[in-house]
Amino acid sequence: MSDNATLWTVIIGLGVGSFLLRLSFQGLVGDRPLTECLLRHLRYTAVAILPALVAPLVVYSGENGSTDITRVVAALATLGVGMWTRNVFAAIGAGAVTLVVLVYGFG
Repeated sequence: MSDNATLWTVIIGLGVGSFLLRLSFQGLVGDRPLTECLLRHLRYTAVAILPALVAPLVVYSGENGSTDITRVVAALATLGVGMWTRNVFAAIGAGAVTLVVLVYGFG
């Protein structure tokens, strides 16, 4: 199998798997009301997605999968400003400014 065929096989397989996962949940639940416990847990799903996507990029951001301290400091600045101001845009801006200053200011 060539690389192109392998790539498309994986893409189609992941798409079908994602579709079946969503269909199984919607098909099992249907129009029935969800329990309060399940609704409470589903509320935290969206909040957990972003850290799950960002954490590996911060921790394994250096060369050969090592940790780059500039990105860790920028992530901590983002977290700190986000917790302090409760403003997503202020947190993103603080993290971006911190990263740019550390990368280009200190080499």
